[in-house]
Amino acid sequence: MARLLGLWWSSAARGRMLGRPVGHSPGLWHRVARPVLCPARAVGNKARDAQHVALRAADPGKEAFRNDRRPTNFDKKVLVWAGRFKKEEDIPKHISSDVLDAARNVVRIKVCYIMIALTVLGCLTMVITGKEAAKKDQTLLRVNIEKKAKWRAEAEKDQEAAVGKPQ
Repeated sequence: MARLLGLWWSSAARGRMLGRPVGHSPGLWHRVARPVLCPARAVGNKARDAQHVALRAADPGKEAFRNDRRPTNFDKKVLVWAGRFKKEEDIPKHISSDVLDAARNVVRIKVCYIMIALTVLGCLTMVITGKEAAKKDQTLLRVNIEKKAKWRAEAEKDQEAAVGKPQ
């Protein structure tokens, strides 16, 4: 059927086309319409699922750690700082990748908040010190004028010393 209608009639397109009239659910295609309209695929999925269950029953330990990983010391610190565990000793030997990703996202957000706070604090500090310097008349213009006057005075002294020395 998909070959007759072209490439645009993908499973996502079928899901949108059939899901909208009935409850606005694009997932309706995969749950209801696909097994009815494409029974061979539904049987294949059921057979594949049955085979997967049989393999899982034969070797239960193999499937258990497929998405799990052993956390590093940095991962343990991230998990504790994110609030997933109270202490590093409470962390199990294997952690799901989803748990670790969620903890990293929480820590990333906390670091962003800290950086925002430090930026606002730095801006306020610069405004306060700038106003204090303006009250004391220590503007950049005055500092540059004083610095150039000092350089001119040093240059004049060097010229007088050079003219005053007989060779």
